[in-house]
Amino acid sequence: MSGVNNAILVGHVGKDPEFKLLDGGIPVLTFPLATSEIFRKTGNKVEHTEWHNIVIWRSLAETAVRL
Repeated sequence: MSGVNNAILVGHVGKDPEFKLLDGGIPVLTFPLATSEIFRKTGNKVEHTEWHNIVIWRSLAETAVRL
């Protein structure tokens, strides 16, 4: 499938996932995910954490909420 970008995020879930059914019965699961990197800046260790808002739709949301 051309034009589709993929990313693999490995991190820590920030809070319990929220499962909702939207109008029309469309399932959606959302949760924040923290990813961190550690690097050296002028000889000191620096940790940078970035937060991502993850949204999972339809059958994948239903599968994820069962796990």
